[in-house]
Amino acid sequence: MSTARDRWLNEGLKVLAEEGAAGIRIDRIAARLNLSKGSFHHHFDGAEGYKKALLAHFERLSVETLENAIADIGESAGARAILAGLTKLVRPGGTGLYRPDLDIALRAWATWDADVRAVQTRLDEARLSALQRVWRSAVASDEEARTAALLPYLLAVGATVVFPPVDADQLRDLYEILLPLVPDGSGQAGNGTTPPP
Repeated sequence: MSTARDRWLNEGLKVLAEEGAAGIRIDRIAARLNLSKGSFHHHFDGAEGYKKALLAHFERLSVETLENAIADIGESAGARAILAGLTKLVRPGGTGLYRPDLDIALRAWATWDADVRAVQTRLDEARLSALQRVWRSAVASDEEARTAALLPYLLAVGATVVFPPVDADQLRDLYEILLPLVPDGSGQAGNGTTPPP
């Protein structure tokens, strides 16, 4: 990607987080970037092309951020260690793994735009699949891993949709409360008891 194209896409994500889908207007983004509409048309095939590129950019960044975080911790570290590492990456400021402003905006946009809904669906599935892989070593079946993956994921989704959204520090605190319930490598919860089914 060119630097100018990256700037268009990154600024589009900022606008989406700040103003929602209605704020994604090429003239306004061009003014924010101090770039011409010619620059826009050089990189994108109209507003629809920009929307598709913006959605693909967000989807790729979101999935890569989670996958890279898991890989950096090490998939062999075990579910509790990986989830503890991911918990540390929940930070204030809309960086890291928790970006409530963007998640709110994308989910709202998905309620009325089928293209966005398709991206949101793929993104939810990719995130859940990654978490399911993390949990698989700690539980007896794929079904249990899927159910276990839903708990932290739905906690994050719920944290973004309450008003006001739960801040990153509070979400991290909630995850830290749950961490002792995650089985270690021996299948035992952190308090020495078998976790509930």
